[in-house]
Amino acid sequence: MKHLLSAADLDHDEAVAVLDAAERMAATQAREIKKLPTLRGQTVVNLFFEDSTRTRISFETAAKRLSADVINFSPKGSSVSKGESLKDTVLTLGAMRADAIVVRHPASGAPSRIAGSTWTDASVITAGDGTHQHPTQALLDAMTIRRHLKAGAGDLAGRDLAGLSVMIVGDVLHSRVARSGVDLFTTLGAEVTLVAPATLLPVGVETWPAARFYDLDRALAEAPPDALMMLRVQRERMSSAGGGFFPSPQEYTREYGLDARRAAALAPHAIVLHPGPMNRGLEITSEAADGPRSVVVEQVANGVAVRMAVLYLAMTGEKEPAV
Repeated sequence: MKHLLSAADLDHDEAVAVLDAAERMAATQAREIKKLPTLRGQTVVNLFFEDSTRTRISFETAAKRLSADVINFSPKGSSVSKGESLKDTVLTLGAMRADAIVVRHPASGAPSRIAGSTWTDASVITAGDGTHQHPTQALLDAMTIRRHLKAGAGDLAGRDLAGLSVMIVGDVLHSRVARSGVDLFTTLGAEVTLVAPATLLPVGVETWPAARFYDLDRALAEAPPDALMMLRVQRERMSSAGGGFFPSPQEYTREYGLDARRAAALAPHAIVLHPGPMNRGLEITSEAADGPRSVVVEQVANGVAVRMAVLYLAMTGEKEPAV
């Protein structure tokens, strides 16, 4: 695996292998000395054209835990603010012998354009491109679900998500997390259900391998999930498109928000996920976000292990980590 551009790039066995590698990486983080010498002498560039907290810091932490040198790039303060193109920026990084480039970009397909070009020989990893893909987020979500709902199973079936139901609720239209999640969760054998107002579902969603509901309470009653993922309402993308996706924040919360009542109605084993950042009081209340079902903080911790695994596998060419 030289690049990771989309969750759809991974077949079943490859996805399971990445999750298994992430578990091995996670085990090293319980040691007194967390750093591994694996990528010593190599350079990882975080090429982030969009704001990020969890993803950027997680990739930076992962690379440093593997002993790689890390360069964090942002458009502000760089030649991008002077009009430099993506091509010239990547050519510059290639000339500096970057070994991996982690890309977050507002344009869907930007990481794939870099990986398919002659601009650099570096491994390219998508950290979010437009409303298209966010594969490491899907992997960390799958790792979190597997840990809680498949713990103790040793065979291959126990290492995937077969037999589980994952429900994704909210702003599917603008969500690269939802697209990546549907791709990966179904590859791993889960049944996926999408719940959203019709205005927040993308054109062509009927071709996705997922059931659809427009009413959250009905969905919870008729297709009770093992894992419930609440999506952030991406108001910044809505304002740029003119708004009008739902009548008011209050109505959205009433119809599609996760509150203590809805959380209490979930199955006893069910867990609640959120990719962050959370709009508390809009798509999820503090009671639900901080409640006993919430695994939001665990998602962040698992993100470091997943990104360590992805960087290791992409940059070394190995099939499993020797740690």
